[in-house]
Amino acid sequence: MSAVATPEPHVERTAEAPLLELADVGRDFDVSKPWLNRVLEGAPRLLLRAVDGVSFSVRRGETLALVGESGCGKSTVARLIVGLYAPSRGSIAFEGVDLSTPGSRSAVPQIRRRMQMIFQDPYASLNPRWRVGRIIAEPIRVNRLLADEPSVRARVGELLRQVGLTPDDAEKFPHEFSGGQRQRISIARALSSNPEFLVCDEPTSALDVSVQAQILNLMKDLQQRLGLTYLFISHNLAVVAHISDRVGVMYLGRLVELADAKTLFASPAHPYTRMLLDAVPDLAMSGAARTPVAGEVPNPLDPPKGCAFHPRCPFANARCEAERPTLARAASGTQVACHAIEEGRLPPAHR
Repeated sequence: MSAVATPEPHVERTAEAPLLELADVGRDFDVSKPWLNRVLEGAPRLLLRAVDGVSFSVRRGETLALVGESGCGKSTVARLIVGLYAPSRGSIAFEGVDLSTPGSRSAVPQIRRRMQMIFQDPYASLNPRWRVGRIIAEPIRVNRLLADEPSVRARVGELLRQVGLTPDDAEKFPHEFSGGQRQRISIARALSSNPEFLVCDEPTSALDVSVQAQILNLMKDLQQRLGLTYLFISHNLAVVAHISDRVGVMYLGRLVELADAKTLFASPAHPYTRMLLDAVPDLAMSGAARTPVAGEVPNPLDPPKGCAFHPRCPFANARCEAERPTLARAASGTQVACHAIEEGRLPPAHR
C-alpha cells in the first residue's frame, strides 16, 4: 500500500506539550424567536451559553473523560474539538496549532485528519444506503491516503479485522448488523484515516450492558496497539471508571472538577461530584445508603448568579450565591471550582 504523503505543519514540540489544549473555550447558540416575532412581541434575543469558559489539556496516550448530567455541555465540547461547531471565544490547539486562527487555515485539513469522532448512535451515524466497505473507505478516499482501489479494499479488510469483523462484511449494509457490530463499523471508519486522537461521544450508551463491555475492551485494546488518545464523553460513571485516566466533571457549561480518575472516585472534592457518585448503585453490597441526585438542573437560558450549583448545594452560603468560583488546584492536586473547598468548610469525602 502506498500512502500519498502530505507535508505536516511545522510545530515546536516538547515531551511535556499536551496533544490537545482548550483555553477558555465558549460556545453560544442563538435560540431567539424569528426577527419579525421579536419586533411585534418586543421579545429580546436569547443566547444559550452551552459551553462557558472551559479549559483543559489532553496528554498523548491518555483517556480524559468528561461527565455530567444531560445538557451540561460535554457533547458540545466534543463537537467544538472536531470542528462541527466553531467556538464563540477561546482557543483550541492541537500540538500547539490554534485551529481557530486565520494563520492556521493551511494546517487545519491535515490536523483534522489526525482527529476523528465516534458518535453515540450507531443506527443514525451510518449511511443506510451505502455498503460497509464504502462507509469505511470514504475517509481514505476523501483524504487521498491510498493511491489505488485495490489498496483501499485491502485497507478496509484490515480495519474490519481490527475491530473484530471480517473482510466479507464490507459487502453488507448497516441494517444487517446488530447495534454492537454497527459501533464496531463506526470505530473502523474512525480509524481509517490513521488518526492519533479520537473523540468518543457516549459510544456505548445505546448498547446493551454486555455489548458495552465488549466495545470498551476493544477500545482499550486499540488504544494500546495503535497509541491512540481518547476524549471520552459519558454520563455513565461505571464506564468512565473502567476506561479513563483522568475525569472532568461539567455542570451547566463549566468544568467544576478535574482530577485523576482514581482520586476522583476514591475522594471526590466538589459537592456535585459527590452527589453524582452517591447516586451510583452500591454493587459491592456494602450497605451504604444511595442518595438520588437532588434538585433539577437550572434553566440554561437563565442560569443562577454566582456558582451555578448553589441552588442544589447543601454547603452554599452568600458568597456562593454572588461570586462565581474559578477552577483552582486544591491540596490534593485536584482542580476544583468551589468556594466551600477554598474556605475549608467542606467535610472530606470518604468512599
